[in-house]
Amino acid sequence: MSNNITLDVGSRFLNYVKIDTQSDPNSNTNPSTEKQKDLSRILVQELLDIGISDAHLDEWGYVYATIPSNSDKKVPTICFCSHVDTSPDCSGANVKPIVHFNWQGNDIILPDDNAQIIKVEEHPDLKSQIGNDIITASGTTLLGADNKAGIAEIMAAAKFLMNNSEIKHGTIKILFTPDEEVGRGTEKVDLEKLGADFAYTMDGESLGTLEDETFSADAVTLTIHGVSTHPGFAIGKLENAMKIAGDILSALPKDTLSPETTEGMEGFIHPTQISGIQESVKLDFIIRDFTVKGLKEKENFLQNIVNQTLEFYPNSSIDFKIIEQYRNMKEVLVNYPHVVDFAMEAIEMTGIRPERRSIRGGTDGSRLSFMGLPCPNIFAGEHAFHSKLEWVSVQDMEKATQVIINLVQIWEKNA
Repeated sequence: MSNNITLDVGSRFLNYVKIDTQSDPNSNTNPSTEKQKDLSRILVQELLDIGISDAHLDEWGYVYATIPSNSDKKVPTICFCSHVDTSPDCSGANVKPIVHFNWQGNDIILPDDNAQIIKVEEHPDLKSQIGNDIITASGTTLLGADNKAGIAEIMAAAKFLMNNSEIKHGTIKILFTPDEEVGRGTEKVDLEKLGADFAYTMDGESLGTLEDETFSADAVTLTIHGVSTHPGFAIGKLENAMKIAGDILSALPKDTLSPETTEGMEGFIHPTQISGIQESVKLDFIIRDFTVKGLKEKENFLQNIVNQTLEFYPNSSIDFKIIEQYRNMKEVLVNYPHVVDFAMEAIEMTGIRPERRSIRGGTDGSRLSFMGLPCPNIFAGEHAFHSKLEWVSVQDMEKATQVIINLVQIWEKNA
């Protein structure tokens, strides 16, 4: 595919980010917020409009669609996946996207809050964007490039493929999921209906990167049962659950094992939420490591802190509950090296130097891989996600769209 073919990815993206699709970690519904379906309905209609006749939205908020094969070969069915929801960590309502055309290397001051400045020295990937068109939010919300950049790229590629039948490919499946940001993106997916052999999420960061390794992840919930009594008559009786929680938190290391003190292949123990009264407190953690062995070591470390803390509160107890979240996709993908190799080749075909990376996080691809659908993660161009400083460049999104188009041709060629 020629690099100078005009793609509509930028205009699609600008439309999608204006729709509030924030998910809610405290909701028990599927999807966690109904407003996610507002975007999904639009995507279904756009897919129908470009001729993809089976595009539909199911009751759980998943969009399914099929681009039929136009090859005489028997080609494995490939799926491209992105999520419609945006992070609950930062407001996603009333997003006002701004295009900084032909950006020339200056710090970007966001107009609705001048304290929000995208500084070049703090965002090293900006240094390769001179002359490109940078899209940001206005300073009061996130942008939503995570993961509406991926959605726009898949949609633009789908339209291109439907309009250019000379490009040979096998059957292509499209999947848009809800609730990825709250760890439930694959909870209700129907893989039998999807019918794909392999998949790729379009949910990565820097231009040219492909991620085939993620954290393994567990959640830990501590339910602290203290001893409550009237404070005027509490001597020798009261064991305040809030103070017990405080002791546990203060016993965590200050210089290691936390997100703010780790990098690369290091994992962490991270408290995320606390609630309760003097009688009972709930304390939530996420545990991250690249190996299950590392997860268990950190969970044991936290359990030892709990045990040592309870020595000072003999009449109290703590329920220690571990919930498996996802596992390192590398454990699956190592058995299907061609899935990654084809993606690296597709990136290189666009004129970009491909780079394999590990994710200090997870994607829908982590769970999909362990559900039987091997699924690495391809760059979408999103940066500084979950924050008001989020940005993406139109040119990076166009490159990612080209990678999709290259990739389906590589699968067809090698069938």
